Amino acid sequence: MIITEKTASMSKFKFQHAIFISLLSAFTFFFTTNIYAAGHDSGRDLQLGCAATNTAPDMVKRLTPLTKYLSSKTGIKVKFHDSSDLNSAVDKLGVSNLQIAYLSPDEYLEAHEKYAVVPLVNPLKKGKSSFTLVIAVPKDSPVQTVSDLHGKKFAFGDKKSTLQPAIVEKAGVKTDQFSSYDYLDNDDNIATAVLNGGFDAGILKDTVAEKYKAQGMRVIYTSAPIPSYLFAVNKNLPPITVNMLKNAMLGLNGNTKENKAILAAIEQGYDGVGVAKDKDFDEIRKLLAAAK
Repeated sequence: MIITEKTASMSKFKFQHAIFISLLSAFTFFFTTNIYAAGHDSGRDLQLGCAATNTAPDMVKRLTPLTKYLSSKTGIKVKFHDSSDLNSAVDKLGVSNLQIAYLSPDEYLEAHEKYAVVPLVNPLKKGKSSFTLVIAVPKDSPVQTVSDLHGKKFAFGDKKSTLQPAIVEKAGVKTDQFSSYDYLDNDDNIATAVLNGGFDAGILKDTVAEKYKAQGMRVIYTSAPIPSYLFAVNKNLPPITVNMLKNAMLGLNGNTKENKAILAAIEQGYDGVGVAKDKDFDEIRKLLAAAK
């Protein structure tokens, strides 16, 4: 075989190219491994928290199946952050005491504005990533419309929520038009207080009102669709970890008995998971801005 100068040059180029590819692969592996290690080499667990959509023990029960699932699918230990003050989820997520949190739309907007938290996924109901807030009264109440609530006692949920008062005002009544109002922390408390006669009406999620319908709850106003509660993550969480969590959550779309149970535990009616996007909350931004 006659080795020409051109052949030798091509062989040299191929050899150098092979060396380059090998070095690039090694660097990529090293870089990726170190990104992963940066998030996990301390052995620190990921902490998942939530807003106070219900009592602390209830939220532990609702979200523990999800933490076990995420731990199994990602290989990262995910623990529920059991706190007596679940309302602090926004600030804890912002300063990294929590790495992932289940937030209401207005809590997400606060966390995004203050701490640039990143939307991850939102649970779906019948393929939709939205819910409605309703104003409800006892079924035998003389109140038929929102205008009938002037001079009545009204129940809100979380004192930090800006969305509920904005919805009530959009419905046609301002807080100073009630004889009195109070904050009862969560929707189950609102439903119970209204049905027991402690308040004339209250605002709560559509699913909770439906749950208490058989006990005498009647809806007099339903809001326009609102972006669903969502899971958001701290902005400093390594991208590889964010992707692992997102892929694991999207894996709940598999139609298995286990997946259905995990979603139903979070909230009855959840039947899927979608990718959450910040732009989905633009209409809520407009609503809250108009209410200020």
